[in-house]
Amino acid sequence: MNTKELNLLFQRDINKLQEELLAYTKEETIWHVEQQITNSAGNLVLHLMGNLRNYVGLDLGGLPYERDRDREFGSAGVTRAELLEELDLVRKVVEEVLLPLDPMKLGDQSVHSFFGYPMTVGYFLIHLYGHFNYHLGQINYHRRLLDQ
Repeated sequence: MNTKELNLLFQRDINKLQEELLAYTKEETIWHVEQQITNSAGNLVLHLMGNLRNYVGLDLGGLPYERDRDREFGSAGVTRAELLEELDLVRKVVEEVLLPLDPMKLGDQSVHSFFGYPMTVGYFLIHLYGHFNYHLGQINYHRRLLDQ
């Protein structure tokens, strides 16, 4: 594993997230919740962008960012165009941080230990990638179930 490959994976799936947003036939459905679906696709998109800007941009790259989890899970009605614009920014942040990152840093101790044990930067990035894909899959199902 190296930082170029990690960037390629993140870029590929950020593009997939963009495709999912564009595939909604009705823009308002992006914010729809129904029955036991508690997070809209829009909220999940905001959450994924906040996650990457915080943990990759701020933590690894030192890029200024103040996370707003209330916005991530409480917003409704941000336009598709605004989400896509923010997604373009996140794409650039990830690339700007991961491409020049020294691959040796992947073995360094991460500042995070969410799981109750220390982990490396590389391990944490793989976790972030898995987390991204978990929610990407949820967004795909959200669209196919509710955008009819």
